[in-house]
Amino acid sequence: MKTLYPELQPYHTFFLPTDTAHQVYVEESGNPNGFPVIFLHGGPCSGTKPDHRRFFNPQQYRIILFDQRGCGQSKPFGLCENNTTPALIADMERIRCQLNITQWLVFGGSWGGALALLYAQQHPQYVAGLIIRAVFLARQDDLNWYIKDGAKRIFPEAWQTLISSLKQSPTDDLLAHLLAAIESTDIAFRDIVLSAWLNWSAQVALGVNYQAKSTLAITENTLHQVRMELHYAKHSYFITENQILANCPVLQEIPTHIIHSRLDLLCPLEAGYRLHQALPNAKFCILDHAGHIAQHEEMIDALVTATDLFAHQRHVNHHL
Repeated sequence: MKTLYPELQPYHTFFLPTDTAHQVYVEESGNPNGFPVIFLHGGPCSGTKPDHRRFFNPQQYRIILFDQRGCGQSKPFGLCENNTTPALIADMERIRCQLNITQWLVFGGSWGGALALLYAQQHPQYVAGLIIRAVFLARQDDLNWYIKDGAKRIFPEAWQTLISSLKQSPTDDLLAHLLAAIESTDIAFRDIVLSAWLNWSAQVALGVNYQAKSTLAITENTLHQVRMELHYAKHSYFITENQILANCPVLQEIPTHIIHSRLDLLCPLEAGYRLHQALPNAKFCILDHAGHIAQHEEMIDALVTATDLFAHQRHVNHHL
């Protein structure tokens, strides 16, 4: 079973300017002469972590990580203004051009996987391959599973805690109630809702391995992260309904590896199955024991195997 590559440090970091207040953190590690790969983190509200560099052989890959607008080390943290999916795709293009990259491997999971697919559909000529983990298609069905009538049937206790925190029984528009709560001037109420939302999110993402905490430390960064997550959900991730699946015909010639766990309770396997139906030439790997997160040993093995295979095939094709 494959494991993560050894820890490594970036050899180059910079802030990418935009035509707005956003400055995007970008780093490079691995081999400056290796094949470029860009890692897209999830969220949308998360950020990159040092271990994200370790899915890639540092001798074979020029590893590019960036924190999406308002996330991680990008500045200003938590800013939702001018923070949209088209803006993130434009940032990726600016990164590619600034680093003089002709083609790269695009690697993303969950929201990062959706962003990878959307970028590739807009710029297929620059994408040498796709590795997509824990497929999220950003459909209304996917959001409904999360905050309406899906995961609550598996974790009714955490769901009831979330609903109860809102003081009133929400209508079908739970999203509106959550958005109103986190902007409330009643800080105690706001923090109770934030704590319940964080517990709910962690419970669904981590599954049975998560033990809910009665109190969670609510920081300014926590507020910003949740606000950004809900900002994207409120705007349907700034795409049209079913846009990703509808535009898959332009991806047919791009080597694609889809990896999804049957036990993923945040992004159910149905999404990965639908994506594979739309991309029948893609490799489709179903894991029986992992969940949503990338840190499970079975998921790590599958992801490192996929990046190693892509590097090997590039090497073979280069010498044909």
